[in-house]
Amino acid sequence: TAQQLANVLPRIGWNHVQWNAQTAQLALPDMELDFGGFGKEYAADRAATVLANEGAQHGLVNLGGDIRVIGPQADGSPWLMGIRHPRQDDAVIASIPISTGALATSGDYERFFTENGQRFCHVLNPKTGWPAQHWQSISVIAPVCVAAGAMTTTAMLKGPDAIAFLEEQGVSYLAVDAVGHVLRSA
Repeated sequence: TAQQLANVLPRIGWNHVQWNAQTAQLALPDMELDFGGFGKEYAADRAATVLANEGAQHGLVNLGGDIRVIGPQADGSPWLMGIRHPRQDDAVIASIPISTGALATSGDYERFFTENGQRFCHVLNPKTGWPAQHWQSISVIAPVCVAAGAMTTTAMLKGPDAIAFLEEQGVSYLAVDAVGHVLRSA
């Protein structure tokens, strides 16, 4: 409810985290840090770096759809990444070729619930507390997975301004709006 959100919003924000050389202290009761928003992306980047440092020239690391590519396939062709359709289980809405870098997707279809016919996803706006509503899915290709993941989530939260944001970042993207229209970078 709006009242429940009003009660927790004052506990959101980096301004409530105090850092020193070895610890982080949370200024208010019932606060917590959650690294789930970038943990898989960071792990995919680290694993790919370790593999590349050990001599891997071709491959990819896929941690729950957060993907870091280590060069093209052995024959020189790009990896073809299927982007899941946000409303049709086991269907692909697009395929994206990628030879280097990383791919991440944020959407409203993996973790959500429906209440009175309205979908509420896990991507929450820290200013309002309410879930992102404008996009079903946004996928981004970036040099590293942490950056791709940060841009997908940020774009989800930017609503109608997402495409301008992604184009300003200079990344390739595929976005599915609230009614299912697909938008791609040029």
